[in-house]
Amino acid sequence: MKHLDTIGNLTTDEIEELIDSASSFKNGRYANYSTKHIALMFFENSTRTRFSFECAINRLGAHPYIFDISKSSNQKGETLKDTINNLCAIGINTFVIRTREENLIDELKQIEFYRPTHFINAGEGKSSHPTQALLDYFTILEKIKTVKNKKVVIVGDIRHSRVARSNIALLKKFGANITTSAPEYFMEEIEGTTFEPDLKKALIDADVVMALRIQNERLDEAISKEDFIKNYSLNMENFPQGALLMHPGPVNRDVEISSKLLDSKIGKTILNQAENGVYIRMAVIDKILQGQSR
Repeated sequence: MKHLDTIGNLTTDEIEELIDSASSFKNGRYANYSTKHIALMFFENSTRTRFSFECAINRLGAHPYIFDISKSSNQKGETLKDTINNLCAIGINTFVIRTREENLIDELKQIEFYRPTHFINAGEGKSSHPTQALLDYFTILEKIKTVKNKKVVIVGDIRHSRVARSNIALLKKFGANITTSAPEYFMEEIEGTTFEPDLKKALIDADVVMALRIQNERLDEAISKEDFIKNYSLNMENFPQGALLMHPGPVNRDVEISSKLLDSKIGKTILNQAENGVYIRMAVIDKILQGQSR
């Protein structure tokens, strides 16, 4: 695997291989890439994704470098292409990128840089967040073994969510039945899913419930937070018994999920997701670095 750009470009065999690799790292497998240098280029704010990538790189024995755009030559007018080309010349050949731009990773893949270069998508625009989908799938498999014919309900800001799109792309590959539920201002129909605006109906017989963050930084219209809480917030009263509760984070407490539900035993799966993010990102980096001289 030369790059990780979208879930759509991974086969089911490749996804299963990454899951198996993540599991082996979680169970103590060791790798040493002490001669490898990896840049983290985050053009958006991030906590879980950035820190778990940095942790993954360190656990693999490689060297992470944090790209601070506010102190970089981009502020002097240098293009991203030239920045990456110069970093390649210095000795960095793998770039983990998080961006608001759509299709940036695909565009960078087409460029011939100073040295062979590898790109990992750490969240791109509204469309793609492949490592989040992989860690979510890993977490689900640990809990219920399979998604085939299981009902997965995704609740909230579907319209602006790259997490929803990547999860849907992955879960469809493995036979999940996906229902989305959202108010009109967050609704977007996605092929291969069933839309149910009534949350109570959507949650019937759910095996997995994924809540999505209200993404205030991406909103292009006024919304009523009170209306969302009243009709779409998950709480101890409406959450289906026996279902898994998931959320990519950060959680807006008492908006997407009530504090009581979040702090209950049910809410612990969200911390399992954060933990598994490290092992999935170790698996992705390991796969990309395999075959290169160490």
